[in-house]
Amino acid sequence: MHAELSWADRRVARALAEVGARRPLVHCLTNIVVAGFTANVLLAVDASPAMVENAEESGAFAAVAGAVLVNLGTLSGEREVAMRSASAAAHGAGRPWVLDPVAVGALAHRTALAADLLELRPTVVRANASEVMGLVGAGPGGRGVDSLSGSDEALDHARELASAHGCVVAVSGVVDYVTDGTDVVVVPGGDPLMTRVTGVGCALGALVAAFAAVDDDALFAAAAASAVFAVAGERAARGGPGPGTFAVAMLDELGALADGVSPARA
Repeated sequence: MHAELSWADRRVARALAEVGARRPLVHCLTNIVVAGFTANVLLAVDASPAMVENAEESGAFAAVAGAVLVNLGTLSGEREVAMRSASAAAHGAGRPWVLDPVAVGALAHRTALAADLLELRPTVVRANASEVMGLVGAGPGGRGVDSLSGSDEALDHARELASAHGCVVAVSGVVDYVTDGTDVVVVPGGDPLMTRVTGVGCALGALVAAFAAVDDDALFAAAAASAVFAVAGERAARGGPGPGTFAVAMLDELGALADGVSPARA
């Protein structure tokens, strides 16, 4: 079954309001390029970010957080140990956690790491099309963090991945697709400027984690987070800003949506 979800659906606004009301603590093990922007995206919607990445504390912190994000963007020996520890702790404690398998398929080591982490049953895998295809061995991956395939090309592979690992897979692209292996939610919207600012996709993974912390329906949580991100991107792009101005406007629009304020550009 295919369904479409956008900001126009009142359930999405209610889910965003629930994030603001409960202020979930999102433990982010993410890459050094995007940590600040990711934290600001969470703060914009009134979630609470934490960037605890040392191997000694990550597992303990993951067990008490509202949700966990594991982003493979910039790996190191200690960060990898921390990611394994946090993922295992989240799984053991029944905390939702999101895997963002950056650049898998193209690089053997991180592809093997992602395969190991998949055994710890992430709640959601958020990835671009090339990464999804790389995870199931259907392609060589993308060009670094960039996808060489459209999200529609990865949909069947996303279904396969979700069914094999009992998770939700959210495929980002011009149109986002979110699936639990059976049902598919289509999320339209966004703007091309979202691909010209580093960290936008990675920050979406954190937003998915925040929504999963307050809604047990992982399929809806991932799709709702994607719908919020898409409309914020559309609104931030109005007036034709450059990438730098767009990044700031994106945070402003997320905050406006969270506050229930009609943005000035709307």
